[in-house]
Amino acid sequence: MNNAERVYKKLMEVPSGMVVSYGELARAAGMVNGSRAVGRIMSRNPYPGIVPCHRVIMSDGKLGGYGYGGTNVKANMLQKEGVPIEGNRVRDKTRIYYFPD
Repeated sequence: MNNAERVYKKLMEVPSGMVVSYGELARAAGMVNGSRAVGRIMSRNPYPGIVPCHRVIMSDGKLGGYGYGGTNVKANMLQKEGVPIEGNRVRDKTRIYYFPD
């Protein structure tokens, strides 16, 4: 399994209504210092309707990019899942998902 496949598989574990940081997703997929690589992988997601790349955010809560319609689309998708967005950020820390070790 290559890096992209591992990342997509791990991302599928993040439930609706939750978000995960690029760094946490990289760690869970076994990629040391892989935040940027995860960002590139998300930008090339061939299955955006299946693999929920809109649930991946920056470690400071900022939404980051979204190649399938922009940040407003990403924010709307997250809000429909119950994630409150304020100023293009997720401020509710209870919505941040951490993979078990």
